[in-house]
Amino acid sequence: MVEEILFENILYALIVRANFHESNVKFFSNVNEPLQLGYMNRPKGHKISPHKHNIVKREVALTQEVLFIKSGIIRVDFYTSNDDYLESRMLNKGDVILLANGGHGFEMIEKSEILEVKNGPYAGDFDKIRFEPIEKINLIVK
Repeated sequence: MVEEILFENILYALIVRANFHESNVKFFSNVNEPLQLGYMNRPKGHKISPHKHNIVKREVALTQEVLFIKSGIIRVDFYTSNDDYLESRMLNKGDVILLANGGHGFEMIEKSEILEVKNGPYAGDFDKIRFEPIEKINLIVK
């Protein structure tokens, strides 16, 4: 229900499957990551007190993304920081993925709708480097 894509003890991605269930609150990401991904299961009538967030200066060096698969089937290919292919995963309607490190590419297996959340501000051409994978040996799709 929760899958980690790890390489050399570095978290590349975290997948929370549509059928994930927890009885309370569960945060998946490390508290030091630029994006915090969590899950809440609250009973009817539960209240979260009105609040606002303080202005806290943060320094973020890496763009991370969270994708919510609204419909369709998507294959995600994971790459190391050196552009080497690692493995692939299939994402389905209702799945959520946090892309934390390394490279990634996507192929829409079916017509798909995706909601994306990432830290900003967007840096335009400085935000990403597109690359041709060195080689896709042993395409591993789980």
